[in-house]
Amino acid sequence: MLIANARMYAVTPAVKAAWQELFAWVATTSGVLLTYVDHAAPAPLEALWARDDLGAAFMCGFPFASVTPQPVALAAPVPSPPRYGAKPCYCTDFVVRADSARASKPFGGRIGWTVTHSQSGYNAVRHHLLGHPAPGAQWIGPLVTPRGVIAAVLDDTIDVGPLDCYVHDLIRRHDPDTAAKLRVVASTVMTPIPLLVASPGIDHDVAARLRHALLSCHAEPSLAATLDTLLLTRFAEVDPADYAVLPAQKQKADAGGIPAPA
Repeated sequence: MLIANARMYAVTPAVKAAWQELFAWVATTSGVLLTYVDHAAPAPLEALWARDDLGAAFMCGFPFASVTPQPVALAAPVPSPPRYGAKPCYCTDFVVRADSARASKPFGGRIGWTVTHSQSGYNAVRHHLLGHPAPGAQWIGPLVTPRGVIAAVLDDTIDVGPLDCYVHDLIRRHDPDTAAKLRVVASTVMTPIPLLVASPGIDHDVAARLRHALLSCHAEPSLAATLDTLLLTRFAEVDPADYAVLPAQKQKADAGGIPAPA
C-alpha cells in the first residue's frame, strides 16, 4: 500500500475532497492501491517527503531539485487560469491587506516567509529581491503555510507576504471572502510548479502506471467536475532537470547579498 497526499494544495475541505476523488480514480485506473493521508500542518513536510511509501504526493520543486536520492517524478499540474499559459508553472504573489496603501515599494518593512525549504514562500522571495532592494526590511517567520501568511497579513503581523499563486487562485475560487481581503502588489517570474512524486525506491512499473493515469485524467469525463474544482487543465510530463533553476535562484540570491532570515 502506498500513500497519496495533497496538503500543499488542499486549501479548503471541498478542494481536499476533490484531490481525494482524483487520487481514488488514479488508484483504480492504475491498479495501484493508494491511501490518502492528511499529514496536516504543523507536521513538517520534510517528514512526509522522507517516507518510503509515497505513491503520489505533492513536493515543492526546490527540495525536489536539492535532495539526494531524488524522489521519482510522476507528473506536474497545469492550472487552468490564463496566467499559467497552459504550462506546469507557477509564481509567488506578494500580498498585502486590501486596504493597505502599499503599492510602488512593497518590500520595505516586515516581509513574511514560510519555511526555508519552500520555493514560493522563501527562495523565490529572496531571488525576487535581487531586483527590488529592501534595505532595512525585517523578516518575519517561519509562518509555515500559506494560510499562516494570510493570517499574518490580515492581523498586521507582516506588511507583505508571499503566496504560492496556485494556492492563491484556489482560495480566490473557493474562499472568496478571504481572498477579497488581500491585494497583490507584485509577482515573481514563473518557475516549474510543485510536482507529484513517489518515493525513490518505488517499483518502476508501479511508477509508470501511476504516471500514465495522471497524464490521462483530463480525458476522463467523470473527472471533469473534479478538475474544475481543482482549477486544473491536465497533468504534464516532468523533466527533473527543469527544476535545477530553483537551486540556481538560491545561489544568485546568496551571491547578490540578499539577506536570509536569522
